[in-house]
Amino acid sequence: MTLHAASRDALAAAELRLLEIVDGAEDSAAPGKLGAELFAVVGLLSEQPSLRRALAESSSDPASREQLLRGLFAGKVSDDTLQVLVTVVTARWSKPRELVDGVESLARTTLLVRAERDGKLDTVEDELFRLGRIIAGNHPLELALTDPAADVEGKVSLIDGLVAGKVDVTTKVLVDQLVREPRGQGVVAGLSDLASLAAKRRERSVAYVRSAVELDAAQLDRLETTLTRIYSRPVALHVEVDPTLRGGLLIKIGDEVIDGSVAGRLAALRRDLAG
Repeated sequence: MTLHAASRDALAAAELRLLEIVDGAEDSAAPGKLGAELFAVVGLLSEQPSLRRALAESSSDPASREQLLRGLFAGKVSDDTLQVLVTVVTARWSKPRELVDGVESLARTTLLVRAERDGKLDTVEDELFRLGRIIAGNHPLELALTDPAADVEGKVSLIDGLVAGKVDVTTKVLVDQLVREPRGQGVVAGLSDLASLAAKRRERSVAYVRSAVELDAAQLDRLETTLTRIYSRPVALHVEVDPTLRGGLLIKIGDEVIDGSVAGRLAALRRDLAG
């Protein structure tokens, strides 16, 4: 998600209000409800261009935008959700679409905070990553989930059949929303972004590791320790076995690639010889 300066400031203010509300919630189920309601608002604003323009119109009086919001949602969403949305619409956003992006980000943050407080953030992050790998490895499934002409409820049912009873409730809600409202993003890329958000929630970088063979616990610990030392921050590992590497590791962190695989070294040698 790329936001312009004004939208970044607006989102930061809304996130602060969101966390204040979540911190003050006595009901442990409150964040789940708040996240679900914010996702519902994302769906409505995605379908109603005139409404999102009206709520994001920076030249209008913020009090007028708040009045419009309350007229639409008062009594239909919880007071917590309404408070967050008031903070959103009274701020200045660069573009109407970025306001919707912001509400979506707030919904995701709310659910990840819930997972964090339930001690399940690691689980959610891992499930999102693994599901992305499964779908990426099944081209017909990926096509079915991203087909813009396909029935939305059919796609949601398809993904539910894949994850129901097998993943944490937060994972399921996030995945269902991604399939229901992709907003121009592919499901595999969306799942990767969600896994990265979960890692960022723990202030860690994500290292995507491909290994020629399965790594044992001691090797994983050493790799994590080494990468943490190199990058001077905690690093979360996502590892998949790729026999085509022949040996060694291929590690990607952000835009940086560390290629210690046999296949990578051979490819580099061939490039050198060709030069």
